[in-house]
Order: sequence, then C-alpha cells, then structure tokens
Amino acid sequence: MIMNNQTVIFRFLLLGLHIPSEHQNLFYALFLVMYLTTVLGNLIIIILILLDSHLHTPMYLFLSNLSFSDLCFSSVTMPKLLQNMQSHDPSIPYSGCLTQMYFLMVFGDMESFLLVVMAYDRYVAICYPLHYTSIMNPRLCVYLVALSWVLTVLYSMLHTLLFARLSFCEDNVVPQFFCDISALLKLACSDIYINELMIFILGGLVIVIPFLIIVVSYVQIVSSILRVSSAQVIYKVFSTCGSHLSVVSLFYGTIIGLYIFPSANSSTVKEAVMAMMYTVVTPMLNPFIYSLRNRDMKEALIRVLCKKKISL
Repeated sequence: MIMNNQTVIFRFLLLGLHIPSEHQNLFYALFLVMYLTTVLGNLIIIILILLDSHLHTPMYLFLSNLSFSDLCFSSVTMPKLLQNMQSHDPSIPYSGCLTQMYFLMVFGDMESFLLVVMAYDRYVAICYPLHYTSIMNPRLCVYLVALSWVLTVLYSMLHTLLFARLSFCEDNVVPQFFCDISALLKLACSDIYINELMIFILGGLVIVIPFLIIVVSYVQIVSSILRVSSAQVIYKVFSTCGSHLSVVSLFYGTIIGLYIFPSANSSTVKEAVMAMMYTVVTPMLNPFIYSLRNRDMKEALIRVLCKKKISL
C-alpha cells in the first residue's frame, strides 16, 4: 500500500450520489424507508418459512437463503450511506472499504448462485414432476446451498486478497456510494493486470454462466409447457415462474448493463443509479414480488397470524 515518494491512502471518499444540500433530508428519509422496508420484508419471508411447516420445501429453502442474502446485501451499503448523508462526511477507512467490498461480493454472488439453483428447482418441478421428490431431496438441497456459500466466500476472499496487495497514491475519490471493486481498481498505482484477469475469468463464472444456465432452464421450461394443451396448466406454470423471472430480470439486467456491457458515454450519475438498482431497489422489491405473486406465502402468513391470535 506504500509507494516511493507518494502519499499513502488510509481513507476513501464515496462520492457516487450527488444530492443537492436542500434535498439531503428528503433523500435521507427516502433511503431510510427503503432500507427498513428491505429489512422488514425479507425478515417476514424468513420467519414465515421457518414457522410454517407447509413451506419446508426445496423452493422455500432457497427462497429463505435468498431473502437472507438480500437482507445482508442491502445492510452492507445502506447503513454507511445513511451515516455519510447524516454526518456529511463521505469518507470510509481503508479497512472498512475492504470489508465492505468483501461482503458485497459474498452476498451479491450468493444471490447469483441462488437464482440459478431456484431456476433448476423450477426446471425439475415442471419438466420432471413425477421425479421431483427423488431428485430434489433434502440432502441435495442442503448441498446446493452449502456449495453456493462456499464458492462465494472463496471467490470473494480471492479478490479481496488480490486487492489488498495493491498500492494507492493521491487519488482517493470513489465515484460510487459504496466500495465498488471496479471503481477502486482505477485508483490503484500498482499493476492491476492480475486483478482484472481474475475478474474477467471468475466474473464470467459467477455472473455470465449462471445467467446463461437460467436462460437455458427457462427455454426448456417454455418448450415443455407449450406441448401441454391445457391453458390452465400453462397459466399455472407461468404464474409460478413469474416471480423468479422478475427477480432475475431486475438483478441481472442492472449487473449486465453496468459491468458486462457498460455504455460508452455512461456518466457517474447513471452508474450510481444503476448500482442503486441492484444494491438497494432489488433487495427491497424481492419480498413483494414473491409474496404478492405467491399464494403459498399469503396462506402461510394467514396461518401464522391466526395461530398467534389464538395463542393470545
């Protein structure tokens, strides 16, 4: 982290959101409400799945992990953003930035893997309904979740360790509201070839390949249900998969637009808005998408509330 005849960077400045001072309080309240909604919505889903035995199925096991990942993903960025807005101090220590970057990759990549696992679950349920129980047995489901966590932790640790060896000079302004690894690498004084190579290789494994697997899964699902003549069955399948497709579109749409195919004339404000979409808006909307379009979740909420009322 030290360069000859250069200033050592101990803090970074997160300047991704350019909000006029007269609108600071309004946006602070907006972001606070969004964060509290994210926490409450995902906690409700996790608690419902834990309390209601009808939801102890593979799909809801994956959904509970997705809600936990969304909750943590938003909690990595939003509290710091709210603190910076309240104190008018956009700085973050080097160690804090490194920690935030690590956990952002952990929970962001975890969501990517979980969306793939959920797509596979829907593929087996629709294309092989008679063998669903035997294929998606509890042991396989636990293995898939555990493997997803292990891969994301190792992947994030690798990038964090590679980043920690870099040197930084005078420029410490990050054009984002969080410690984004791609923005931080542009500030480094030392050679970042290895970092970029690992991002290109492993980033494809974590983002591009999972997205392609999801697309292939739904192509198989669509081709399978189109062979069914019953309109009722087709409607049921699309209503079941609609929630997952909505979440996939929100998450991968902004990720691909921001990192995989960035616009040549993209501004800092545009990049900050797109980053806000997948770090804040998507985790907030996921509980609404799954609960409003999911009859099982609504019935589980009614059962839990009725049991609570009876016990009181």
